[in-house]
This record gives sequence, structure tokens and C-alpha cells, in this order.
Amino acid sequence: MNASTDLLVDAFGRIRESVEDAVTGLDPDELGTRPDDDANSIGWLVWHLTRIQDDHLAGVAGTEQIWIADGWYDRFGLPFSPDDTGYGHSGKEVAAVRDLTAELLMDYHGAVHDNTVQYLAGVDDKDMKRVVDRAWTPPVTLGVRLISVIADDLQHAGQAAYVRGLLGR
Repeated sequence: MNASTDLLVDAFGRIRESVEDAVTGLDPDELGTRPDDDANSIGWLVWHLTRIQDDHLAGVAGTEQIWIADGWYDRFGLPFSPDDTGYGHSGKEVAAVRDLTAELLMDYHGAVHDNTVQYLAGVDDKDMKRVVDRAWTPPVTLGVRLISVIADDLQHAGQAAYVRGLLGR
């Protein structure tokens, strides 16, 4: 690894810690609680941020998402298609993410985190400039995609921490 990937691994580790802080000790009802009908639950937020990380890392690595490859889709039993990441979900769809345990969320997040760190171990500075998505102007490089995932994940982890605070936990 090099300085760039060391920093990225550190950032993804902070996401992992934030996720653990947000879900540890909560029961399925607490994980499914929404402050109002337009808000996201802790369970949905952690599921979604983990799905985005899994989806985007698989995309840049050219691999299958572990959500599907390792059977997480079946273990979660959610009423969505296997490729659904939660992006653009309605309140009704958010409400369907329920009856999840902290252990299940942490196990999936841990598997995605480990997969991310393993991928980053093979990345060097020149890889960061590789274009991974030409659908944007300017085209998105690997470095920009990874920072985007980190930013999105940290926002959602912060939202989960906020909802936990509203629960008085």
C-alpha cells in the first residue's frame, strides 16, 4: 500500500466504526424506527450505505457484489431486486427495511469493509487517475469515485447516529 491507499483505508475504517457505534445494542424495532414518515431508519441507512459501497467497489474492481455473490441478499430477505441499493427509495420502500438485527447489519458491513480493504491493497497512485465512469462530465476517476463513496457513507453514518440520539440511545 502507499500513502493514498493508507488514507483511504483509514477513512473506510472510520465509516466502519461509525456504523458500529450507530447499531450496537439496538434491537430490530429500534433499527427500524423512523422519526417521521419521510425519514430514514438506522437500519435502512446502514443497509443503504453498505449497499452503495459494495455496488461501487464491485463496479471499479470489475467483480460481483458480495451482496449477491456471498448470499447477503437472501439473508436480508428484503422485498427488492438484488441490484437495488436504496438510491431514490420512497418512504414506503424505506419502511420495508425492517426486522433487521444489529449483528446482520454489522456482518454485512464488515464483509464489505474487508472486501474494500483487500481491493485497496492492490491499488497504487497511478490507478487513482484511471477513468471508471464516462457517464459524467468530466469522467469520474477511481480516486474521485472512492472519495464519493466515503463522503456518501459518512453522511449516512452521521444520519444514523442522529436518529440513534433521537431514540435516547
